Amino acid sequence: MPDVEAKLKELRIELPPPAQRPPTNPLVSSVRVGNLVWLSGHTSRTRGKLGRDLTADQGYEAARECAAGLLSSLKAEIGSLDGVRRVVKLLSMVNATEDFTDHPRVANGCSDVFVALWGDLGKHCRSAVGMASLPGGCAVEMEAIIEVEG
Repeated sequence: MPDVEAKLKELRIELPPPAQRPPTNPLVSSVRVGNLVWLSGHTSRTRGKLGRDLTADQGYEAARECAAGLLSSLKAEIGSLDGVRRVVKLLSMVNATEDFTDHPRVANGCSDVFVALWGDLGKHCRSAVGMASLPGGCAVEMEAIIEVEG
C-alpha cells in the first residue's frame, strides 16, 4: 500500500491540527471500538448556504476541507493513516437552500479524497443530506466510520 502521507501531498491536502476540546466538554473527536473508529462531525472552514451563497463546486471544496479534518482526527487516534483497512461509512450534511439538490456532488469532495488515498478500500457507504443550518453557518459537516488495523 503506498504511503498515505505522500498521497496527501500529491493531492495538496494539508492536515490541520487535530481538534482540541476543553476537558469539560463531554464530546470527543473520535471513538475507537475494536477495529472501528467513529469520527465526530467535522465542519468546513467555508461558511455559507449552498444554493444561495455557494455553488456546488464551492461545496465540493468545502467537503475536501472536512476530509482534511476527519483525517487529522483519525491520525491522532491511530498514529498513522497507513493503518486504515477500509472506509466504511460517510455522512455528509450540506447547509443548503430548500431547492438545492446537488448534495451528492458536494459530498464527493470528501469521498473523492478517500478513494484517491485508499483506492477500492476508500469506497464506502454514504448518505448526503441537506440541512436548514449547520454549526457556525458552515457549508458542510462530515462524519465517518473507518476500519483500522488491530
